[in-house]
Amino acid sequence: MTTRSTRSPRRRTVVALAVVLAVLAGFIVRLVDIQVVNAGEHIGDSMDRAFAGKQVLHGTRGEIVDQNGQTLAGSILRYDCQLDPLLIRQIDTQVLEGKSDQPLWEAVSVDVAAITGQTPEEVRGIVEAELAERPESQFVYLKKGVSTEQYRALADLGIPYIGCLQHPARMYPDGAVAGNLVGFVGADGPLESLEKSQNDCLAATDGQRVYQRGKDGVVIPGTERETPASDGGTLQLTINRDLQWYLQQLIAEQTQNMGAQQGAILVYEVKTGKVRAAAEYPTVDPNAFEATQADFRTSSIFLEWFEPGSTFKALTAATVIDAGGQSPGSTVVASGKESFPNGATVVDSFQHPAYEYTLAGTLIDSSNVGISKFSESVSPQTRYDYFQRFGIGQGTGSGYPAEQTGLLNPVEQWGPQGTYNTSFGQAVTTTMPELARAYGAIVNGGVKMPLSIIESCTLPDGTVVEPELGDPEQVISEGTSAQMRAMLENVFLQAPYAESVQIPGYRVGGKTGTGEKADLVNGGYKQGVYYTTMVGFAPADDPEYVVVVTLDEPTKVTSSAANATAFQKAMTQVLKTYRVMPSTTAPELLPKFG
Repeated sequence: MTTRSTRSPRRRTVVALAVVLAVLAGFIVRLVDIQVVNAGEHIGDSMDRAFAGKQVLHGTRGEIVDQNGQTLAGSILRYDCQLDPLLIRQIDTQVLEGKSDQPLWEAVSVDVAAITGQTPEEVRGIVEAELAERPESQFVYLKKGVSTEQYRALADLGIPYIGCLQHPARMYPDGAVAGNLVGFVGADGPLESLEKSQNDCLAATDGQRVYQRGKDGVVIPGTERETPASDGGTLQLTINRDLQWYLQQLIAEQTQNMGAQQGAILVYEVKTGKVRAAAEYPTVDPNAFEATQADFRTSSIFLEWFEPGSTFKALTAATVIDAGGQSPGSTVVASGKESFPNGATVVDSFQHPAYEYTLAGTLIDSSNVGISKFSESVSPQTRYDYFQRFGIGQGTGSGYPAEQTGLLNPVEQWGPQGTYNTSFGQAVTTTMPELARAYGAIVNGGVKMPLSIIESCTLPDGTVVEPELGDPEQVISEGTSAQMRAMLENVFLQAPYAESVQIPGYRVGGKTGTGEKADLVNGGYKQGVYYTTMVGFAPADDPEYVVVVTLDEPTKVTSSAANATAFQKAMTQVLKTYRVMPSTTAPELLPKFG
């Protein structure tokens, strides 16, 4: 008979044994899992930790090309070369003991230095410094960014302790050509302009090669696993490389000849809205961007605004024809200086008695008073609405990062003086792209085209991605556009600078502007300094291109006549580049006075 006193210890023994068996069973299950079920995975983990090697496989950053596929930015192979200091010391020891026929490091360093462009003392110093700090070191950089030719020369030495890993590096084959637009890439990646903003298109995705090594460093066969790299896409711009090169030389010369701070030329294709050149001075060579002052490493064309001056009179003239019942032959009486009923005073750039100006004559003589009086044929709000429809203050969505917009204040902020000043390009600002697009609309049958500098991005798989652009917009009627073409052609035929802008065989039209510069320190305007602009189009009978030339504070000629030579040469080159046929019709001369 079992008593309670004997059952209790036995029960505890059974429970304890059950717990031990359960724990043991758990260990057995885990052991089977490690040694049998997932043996391959765990062996791989342990081997990776003990003998793992890894190599980055670099993808190639995509190219930036011009409208014809010519390379503006591309990638080349560079090599980061390294040394094994410990192996150098071991081999030198073996050589001195007569156990190796390898050359001594002292002799090798002379050959290496001759290849890399270093001195033998520099090369030896790299190894000595590394061994002094880490006696067992097997890695130190010899030189980064070595060229393919240098890499091959180092490989030809057949030295076991020199190794090089390749990686892509950015290069710009034409130097500064379109440098302000393209931007550049530094050690930390894309740093500026389209290189940075279009990185999603251009960036490559690196892969890697993982392997296991024996203790002698040799890769163990069958252990390699590779994740391939993916190259970047190709970014195609609307820019024409050859035209861009020519215009950059031209604007550099004109800016320096006129003693200006900066200069720029923008070429806009009227029927497509594509920018075919955006040249400026100073510019930047992306291959050596550090040599250029930081202010000039971006595109002033897309990032700076200015008062357009008298170039704006064309927008006012188009408005009063389209909405105010005016025509090129409509007249107003205008003196060299007049006061208006609201208290505003307007002055022309030259003194003259009261003339009965036609609207065409107002543009030809660039009369501030005349265009102010014509502006009264529509309400200020109507002018504001038309300026907005022309795209002033709206930006262009060109594709250039952080593009600047002009400033067009609401009508209630114009005040008495601003009500008239806005008609001739004061108290309002714009940008070169906005102005080019507005003139494109004026001469293109009244249709405003979306402006663009990016054609497409072609992905590595061949997919072509085009930018999303706005729709064309009818700003003024076709009839108004025809009248504006005639008037602007007469400006270039009858203005004092007419001879300077004519192109033999072609009909050309346009307008100049001499904008005052705001004094941001003292308020008001700076005295005696101007931002000069010339906007023109050709052929005037069937416009294909608008060219805008600007100079910031020219000193030798302070009026917009300073831009004439550059405009004439620029437009001539544009017409040659795109093989535009000469005009076959003659212009109609319009009267200046009624």
